[in-house]
Amino acid sequence: MLVCGDNNNNNNTVRIKSSSPFPRFSHRIRYLPKENVTEHSNNTIAFLLPAGAIFEPLLSVGLEEDSVTILNLAVAVSSRSHFYTMFPERLHPILNFLIKQNNASLFQTRSVKEILWGYRDPIVNQEVGLFFPYNGTYDGYYNVFTGKDDISKVALIDRWQGEQNLSFWNDSYCDMINGTDASSFPPSLDKDKSLFFFSSDICRSVSAEFTGTVNLKGIKMYHYMLPELLLAAPSVNPDNKCYCKNMDVTRNCTLGGVLDISSCRGGMPIYISLPHFFHGSEELRDLVSGLSPSEEHHSTYLDVEPITGFTMSFAKRLQINMMYGPSKTITVLNQIKEYTLLPVVWLNETAILDDETADMFKAEVTSRIRMLEAVRITLMSIGSVLFVACAVAAFVVHRKQENGKVV
Repeated sequence: MLVCGDNNNNNNTVRIKSSSPFPRFSHRIRYLPKENVTEHSNNTIAFLLPAGAIFEPLLSVGLEEDSVTILNLAVAVSSRSHFYTMFPERLHPILNFLIKQNNASLFQTRSVKEILWGYRDPIVNQEVGLFFPYNGTYDGYYNVFTGKDDISKVALIDRWQGEQNLSFWNDSYCDMINGTDASSFPPSLDKDKSLFFFSSDICRSVSAEFTGTVNLKGIKMYHYMLPELLLAAPSVNPDNKCYCKNMDVTRNCTLGGVLDISSCRGGMPIYISLPHFFHGSEELRDLVSGLSPSEEHHSTYLDVEPITGFTMSFAKRLQINMMYGPSKTITVLNQIKEYTLLPVVWLNETAILDDETADMFKAEVTSRIRMLEAVRITLMSIGSVLFVACAVAAFVVHRKQENGKVV
């Protein structure tokens, strides 16, 4: 869902247009078969995950050719570039000249297709876009355990892109790759334990906590949600201190609800949050009007079948924000007073078990589990009867022996 906006109050506040019809553009994520699947001797398999998305006009409010006003990516990148790698500060005068030459401003109007999938930007003279490149690219390699030698390790990630740890955070804790890719988990879930999974979209591992049970098409599921502390400020959740990189933007790491992923996005000043800064610090919404966070619409969750560990339903909701701020060199940014994280787009990626697969699962898995449970109860009952019978027989024999001694 693209976030459109305009400047207000001398560039100090950005107003988000959230009135109906809200700009919603649906793309179907194609879950393509894994490629280059290779089995290794250490009980792992390696594979690539191909990426693909197609536009779904029937599910969208508008067309890909529709125009929207959105943050100018090239200008935003220039506003605080000495924290990033794209434009050294010594090049700012040249960048300012190019911005003026192209009559560019902090905001631009382009088609949805251009903003999402890329366009040739005249300022930086290269293809830029929120998801450029995407189609035809791959995530991985992934190396995951098969569970052949230890069922408790099934689907756990051993390596990503050939490494057992990340290199984005320069910290042994934050660079850990924990859990699975969230499509499945080791079987026999314990509701008292969190689930862990790695998300390459946000360049880190995350956890999800059990919040209850739900019934999905006749199948019992454990419902998991991302905890509120996941993106909390280090002052609230000390585990997040190694994710805090920019002291100015994060107010000395006191700003909660956002994650700076510039280190794994080529230096672009991109911050990830939940949509509408859900679970974020109040000040995130102070400079951006028109936001309305809610758990129902903006939380991320997974529904996992507890015996097999298969994820049957999920909603991954993320918001992409870009940071911009004051600049003495870039003319269009002279009036900006403070650093602002502006929502650019938020994603609602959902999937649910289809009816055919649900019926097959119930027929092939659930029914057999129930049969095994019935057999277990029957055997326990038989065992109990045999135990009682043996106890009675032993008692009778003992009584006879005692009676014989008395006689």
